[in-house]
Amino acid sequence: MSQRVSKNDLLLRVGIVSLAVLAALPLVIGHSQNQAQQTGVLRLRARVRLSDTAPLRGLARKRFFLVPGSLEQNRALVEAIDHQLLTTRDCYYQKNGASQALIEWLKEGDCESVYCRAVAQEFVSGPKAVPEFATAFAASEKEFGSAATAMKWLTTNLPPNLRDGFYRDRKGVLDALLKQAPAGPGAPIQSVMTDRNGTAFFTDLAPGTYVLSNLVPTELGQTLATWNCEVQIKPDDLATEKPYLISNRKDKLVKCVAVEKPAPACQ
Repeated sequence: MSQRVSKNDLLLRVGIVSLAVLAALPLVIGHSQNQAQQTGVLRLRARVRLSDTAPLRGLARKRFFLVPGSLEQNRALVEAIDHQLLTTRDCYYQKNGASQALIEWLKEGDCESVYCRAVAQEFVSGPKAVPEFATAFAASEKEFGSAATAMKWLTTNLPPNLRDGFYRDRKGVLDALLKQAPAGPGAPIQSVMTDRNGTAFFTDLAPGTYVLSNLVPTELGQTLATWNCEVQIKPDDLATEKPYLISNRKDKLVKCVAVEKPAPACQ
């Protein structure tokens, strides 16, 4: 009889413990979900002037980085950014034998590569023809046997240094700069590219201090603009979208002003 009571007592105790665990489980899950939601969003908006009299415009298709840590903690990175030797877009393409027509086509769309926008027929033949596009189109038409297909795949027959060489050159610069950022178990470096209106979003940000930077100076006409500013993500900013306006001109609403330097002359 005592043996049966012991078993029943044991089962009762196990049942009570199980119920207690199940009762606490929703609290644990809820706490974990609240912890997982402790991230913020930073809405970046970049607007620039190419001259004192030019209107403000959104800085489209430019990449920005959010590096964990303060400016002091990222001193090596900021110094490397300030002292880098940069080849501008025009200088790169001139050095690699691009025609003036191709350089103007890139400049017209503020493009860094031929993939920036579609190549229209007027740039393949006629008075606005770009020699490199005309040559690549002829090769593509011979290869595919169709003018329509040749237009779609025109860029595949451009020389690599003119097709994506500038992108690869800049990527090498970025990779070298990012090695100067402090390594640690903290938040990873995030990067975003602005849309056509100059807007981009950094998401899933833990509270703390970050450095907003474009790492590689942005070409604005005859100058190079570099942004390196501290951004604070505070606990009471979590799960909100805070517009962060940057520009190359001072204004009461601008939170980060670029440092501009004259673009170097091509060698």
